[in-house]
Amino acid sequence: MQQQACVWREPWNVAFLAEPDEVAVLRRIVRLHLEGCGLRGITDAAELCVSELVSNIITHVGAGTPATLAISMNGVRLRIEVHDPDTRALPTLLDANADSESGRGMALVDAVADRWGVQLTPAHKITWCELEMNLAHPAGPGILRAEALLSLYGAACLPLESSKLGRTTVEELAIAAITDFLHWTNAHGCDADEVLDRAQMRHDAESDGRSAGRA
Repeated sequence: MQQQACVWREPWNVAFLAEPDEVAVLRRIVRLHLEGCGLRGITDAAELCVSELVSNIITHVGAGTPATLAISMNGVRLRIEVHDPDTRALPTLLDANADSESGRGMALVDAVADRWGVQLTPAHKITWCELEMNLAHPAGPGILRAEALLSLYGAACLPLESSKLGRTTVEELAIAAITDFLHWTNAHGCDADEVLDRAQMRHDAESDGRSAGRA
């Protein structure tokens, strides 16, 4: 199932103390935030990941540890991070059986998330996971034409769906295409700066028109 969702680029952060009572509060906050952004399809998975990542801090770092929950978009994935100050207690994926009392948390995250990992900084540890959002992008004629053109700049094996391309790759392909068009306009005696300005004005006008249509 594809979803239309709002887009936020800056991480959404919540500071908390790693206490058992806080787990339910964080789950509820995450659900409300994701539902408000039209991401109902992954709220259950996101809640589970938040529960297990926070519980991992409580169990292995200590109850009452000051921590931060950060949620952001990484391309077409929802990225969930928990930050804590202990760089020694690293989460481990164990082959835990159904009777195990420990080791199942990261196994659940591994089963639900598309990927997860740990990042160490001098001051703290970041345990993160990412969930595929399966977002549908608006397939207007301009976007379809752009995708067709951008496919010429990538290897033949690269799929056209932007959801399968890294954000950096997409940006580099777009920059290459725009640069070539500027060379083409110069070669035909046009002012490249004027072309860019007019293109930006048209883009802004079309974006405003789509926003007004959704209101």
